[in-house]
Amino acid sequence: MPGYVASCLQDEAGLSFKKSQWTVLCACIRIPESSRMNRATAKHLIERYFRQLTEGCGNGNCTNEFCASCCDFQPLDNNSAAAKALELFKINAKLCPHPSKKESDTSHPDSSADDNTQLDSNMSDKDLFPPKEDFSDVHYLTENTVCMILSVCEEKGDYSALIRVIGRVFSNAEALMKSFRKNEPNTTENLGSCTPTDGNEQKKDSEQPSEKMGASSAAALPNESPNEMLNPCEVTVDIDAVRRVYDRLLTIDQLEAALVNALVYLTPNMELDLEYLDVYETNPDYLNIFIIVMENSNLHSPEYLEVALPQFCKAMSKLPVTALARLSKLWSTYSLPHIRRMMETFQQLITFTVVSNEYDAENLVNDDETVVAATQCLKIVFYASILGGDVDVEHNEEDEEDEESDELTLHELLGEERLYKKGPRIDPLGKELGVRPIDSRRPLIPSEDFINESLNDVVEMDKDFTFFKVNAETKFSFQSCPFILNVITKNQGLYYDNRIRMYSERRLTALYSMVQGQQPNPYLKLKVRRDHIIDDALVSLEMISMENPSDLKKQLFVEFEGEQGVDEGGVSKEFFQLVLEEIFNLDIGMFTYDEDTKLFWFNSSSLENEAQYTLIGIVLGLAIYNNCILDVHFPMVVYRKLMGKKGTYLDLSDSHPALYQSLKGLLEYTGNVEEDMMLTFQISHTDLFGNPILYDLKEQGDQIPVTKENRQEFVDLYAEYILNKSVERQFRAFKKGFLMVTNESPLKYLFRPEEVELLICGSRKLDFEALEKTTEYDGGYSKDSQIIKDFWETIHSFREEQKRLFLQFTTGTDRAPVGGLGKLKMIIAKNGSDTDRLPTSHTCFNALLLPEYSSKEKLKERLLKAITYAKGFGML
Repeated sequence: MPGYVASCLQDEAGLSFKKSQWTVLCACIRIPESSRMNRATAKHLIERYFRQLTEGCGNGNCTNEFCASCCDFQPLDNNSAAAKALELFKINAKLCPHPSKKESDTSHPDSSADDNTQLDSNMSDKDLFPPKEDFSDVHYLTENTVCMILSVCEEKGDYSALIRVIGRVFSNAEALMKSFRKNEPNTTENLGSCTPTDGNEQKKDSEQPSEKMGASSAAALPNESPNEMLNPCEVTVDIDAVRRVYDRLLTIDQLEAALVNALVYLTPNMELDLEYLDVYETNPDYLNIFIIVMENSNLHSPEYLEVALPQFCKAMSKLPVTALARLSKLWSTYSLPHIRRMMETFQQLITFTVVSNEYDAENLVNDDETVVAATQCLKIVFYASILGGDVDVEHNEEDEEDEESDELTLHELLGEERLYKKGPRIDPLGKELGVRPIDSRRPLIPSEDFINESLNDVVEMDKDFTFFKVNAETKFSFQSCPFILNVITKNQGLYYDNRIRMYSERRLTALYSMVQGQQPNPYLKLKVRRDHIIDDALVSLEMISMENPSDLKKQLFVEFEGEQGVDEGGVSKEFFQLVLEEIFNLDIGMFTYDEDTKLFWFNSSSLENEAQYTLIGIVLGLAIYNNCILDVHFPMVVYRKLMGKKGTYLDLSDSHPALYQSLKGLLEYTGNVEEDMMLTFQISHTDLFGNPILYDLKEQGDQIPVTKENRQEFVDLYAEYILNKSVERQFRAFKKGFLMVTNESPLKYLFRPEEVELLICGSRKLDFEALEKTTEYDGGYSKDSQIIKDFWETIHSFREEQKRLFLQFTTGTDRAPVGGLGKLKMIIAKNGSDTDRLPTSHTCFNALLLPEYSSKEKLKERLLKAITYAKGFGML
């Protein structure tokens, strides 16, 4: 065969060959799948290697050992040169520069540009490829292999060969794992129409080392362990090439079925490999399969949703945590459109599956393997979104941990230790990645986009809670993926947790009483005087927290001294309102108030002792524990600190906006910072009495000027002092009280800081249409009463501020509870016939006592007067 090849090459050089000769030659040459070219380009390269070996490049100083012009080159006969040319082509060996046109014309007088043009016009792909070639020798794919096959199929108008190759490779894990490798040989030759385009893809400047690395980049070693591959871009698949291939393939309608069927055939085997054979531990490149498949932008289409995508998600969910972490790190480097597409793919599968099935108490969505697997896959994207956004893994508050005791607790003696185990739950994937949801400042995709409302509508939270607390090893709980749950659903889980703890404390109290012969006290009872409410509450709660802190986890019952009444929630609500009104009184000086933001902040110069701050922390915890909405106004940094993060410069925008703007101006200043600003690392603020206090941010800070080089340090130290150091004593006591109630609760695991604020303070979004639908009537009123129709028309005509005043008047807070005003359960009761009296309210029970006024105008006038001026009277 080399002799025949040599004669063909000589004929080609002299342009006297027959096309049939090249047809046979190309059939005999096995073009490597690793070469990025079509066969016309391959023919041209082999010819150049042959000329280089027989004639040289004409450079007398050539150092290329494969060139006849090199002084060390051993001459070859034509047959040997032909064989060597094929060998050099296969290994993509070095080629000397093209000889000049003049030299080429001199060496080959018979050759001319016209002849070459005539040659190219006379030859087609049909001459270069055998018509019956089925590409059965293609065992894995590269971009150029696909291009070569595609060019043949396009020439023939028949895509059956490409369909067979795609189906064979994409249905075989070993073949797909070896496909589209980054370390395949490359060529700079122009691929012409066979080179796919990359599309109009927007990428971040700092992203995509893996997507921008050339094919010559070193790939990760196959035997490298996943834990050592800290760089997520150290994957051996060429992602850019995969995307270009999909861009071409997905334009061919006939190929869709082949990809779908291949995935259906591939995934069950992958699932078995991962579950029983530990294939990833043996070869980390197994991850390439998931990377390649997930680049298919059609995965969310109906063809995949029925069978292929569910099976693929089940296989992906079997990956070990180390593999999931690598996948999440890799995806975090992708551009936003790519990450969002993958998120929407999994969300669409969850929604499609949920709406296509019926679930009830017997047929739980927790048992639907497709929904569970897709949720676990969505978690990978969730963490990728966090890693790809603004993350702060530092600035963590140090939690005070209780000393472990060797003594068995009563819960453990009763076999309930699993239900009441201490310590925050840690997500395995988050631990592997070294990041928590609380560390996210601004994710690539807003957290709200990961919530699936269809799933929230069907999940049975009482069952899910049991799985979460007790059967986590054997049953899946959606609370292990809290990002997919809305705050209403998570609040139901928290409610079950709180109620079960309350009932447990009752049982323990009854058990202690039987042993000790004392009267059982199953509730957290507080007896207080209205005019000494802070002192009485402080003493009672301090005694309880010292003697038996677990009593704080009992259901709260409040009794006002000298007043009759049973606390069914209303008295406790009034207790909270009165305590907060007293605590946040500016005359006491525990908190400062910003008129612009309408927010309170800890007074660093407060003379109150730490017990007062502990009390307000306990009150906030009890409000969550007893499902009460409080009228408190803290900046978001308070809730971030409660969840374990320190305040930073960015938090000042919410808590201290004026200071934030000043520091932002300093960071952005383009002039001479030192001379123009004349700042030092010494700052001043005022104490409780308005006296200035100087503080050095660094040792001898008054002697250290702020410059362009150190201004970021100055800003960070300033924020650290204002948000952390200056209020450390007050906030530590406040947090201590909060954790007394919530330390064993899943609150920290389930909720983001903004959701914790929602639990405590309610929502500022007011939907009075929903309130109207759920309001109940008493005393002779109904929804068809004329006065009720006039009432709602009046309420809907109010301005936003007037609506808030009405809500404050009726419920004690101007915010809606978790789930909106529809969850409020307001009552409108008849309070006599037409009169000049104002409407009154029982804020404890969200009850409005409304006289039956004679006209709509009178109703509006009386109601506006009540809500505007009635604070201090008329509210019971």
